Amino acid sequence: MKFLVSLAWKNLSRYKRRTVITMIAIAFGISMYIWIDGFLLGMEKESERNLLWYETGVAEIMEAGYWKDIAYFPLKDSFKVSPKLIKTIEDKGFSWTKRTAFISEMFDENGSLPVIVYGIDTKRDEEVFKLKETIVKGKYLEPNEYGVLVGEWLAEDLSIKVGDVVTVRTRTRLGAYQAVDLEVKGILNCPNPKVNKGTAFIPLSVADREMEMDGRVTEVALGLPEWTSQEARLIPLTKEIEKSFPLLVVKNWRDLAKDFVAVSEGKRGGTSVLLFLIFIIAAVGISNTMLMAVYERIREIGMMRAMGMKDSSIRLAFLLEAGGIGFLGSLIGVALGAFFTFFMVRYGLDYSGILGRMDIGYRVTGIFRAAWDIKAMIVAFFFGVIVSMLVAFIPAHRALKMEITECLRYQ
Repeated sequence: MKFLVSLAWKNLSRYKRRTVITMIAIAFGISMYIWIDGFLLGMEKESERNLLWYETGVAEIMEAGYWKDIAYFPLKDSFKVSPKLIKTIEDKGFSWTKRTAFISEMFDENGSLPVIVYGIDTKRDEEVFKLKETIVKGKYLEPNEYGVLVGEWLAEDLSIKVGDVVTVRTRTRLGAYQAVDLEVKGILNCPNPKVNKGTAFIPLSVADREMEMDGRVTEVALGLPEWTSQEARLIPLTKEIEKSFPLLVVKNWRDLAKDFVAVSEGKRGGTSVLLFLIFIIAAVGISNTMLMAVYERIREIGMMRAMGMKDSSIRLAFLLEAGGIGFLGSLIGVALGAFFTFFMVRYGLDYSGILGRMDIGYRVTGIFRAAWDIKAMIVAFFFGVIVSMLVAFIPAHRALKMEITECLRYQ
């Protein structure tokens, strides 16, 4: 087999060899662009789902003062949820649940760690979030019980297990220091790394009592079916809330997860760089191939012009030839990119052994899967063809500027 390939390669002319190499270069660049774009898009979509299902919901309603200092989770900027507010939310088609979030220190005999604690409505939280589905040890919380759910990474860091008692130390809404003993009721293995490594959940009634909330909460999380248009629903709800409840604001999940949005925007910048690299590959490869093709045919060009063939027709022939090379290279590249993406969509890559518990900004852990981006495939295909034709214009134009007699004498 190797002999046949070697023989076939030797029998190709230098121009044909250059053409094959150019097509391979274009195909490689486009396939890598499609594969990496699909890989990053898959992580972006998975992160979005994990944000909505385990961290933010589609949006949260909170006090304006709380949003201003949200990094500090100020319990003083909390509010009571009125029946009118609930009716407004439900009339707009949203599911909802009440939560109280605060910063604390969780410790036991093995040490301590800073933790964000959420007081959750154990009866309604499943309307918006899917935490209950991620419990791998123990059980879900019961109303009014002094229990806590912790992420698997957090449990490993503190060396705690189901049945152990941990102490949560924090400050109440009124500023008093408080320490609460809680029994570990369940351990979560959540696909959202932020929840896994630094978040704990207690019943809302316990948070209300121990944090001196007096029926107040820090946020109302909102949910929608996955296939529903979030923007179309949130705009009228936001206007209604701002009109009827001037002290409250509605913040969507993008506002609440600015770190992820920054990573996502960086990804889009990265794919633009990849597209630029494809341009460089195509430009260098095609220009070199077409430059040699044109100068090897100078005498032919002179003869065709002497016989009356128009310069525009000759230029078009070279552009179509370059376009054909770009077409074949792009077609092969798209096919290879789709092939690689298929396996990434179906099976994914398990990076857990490499990344461990590292937080890379995306809300994903373990297996990373790609997603189909048909638009990127179409753009990459036409980009390869068009760029190939554009870079072929320069050598063709230079050859056509030579005098006919000069072309015929060219060696």
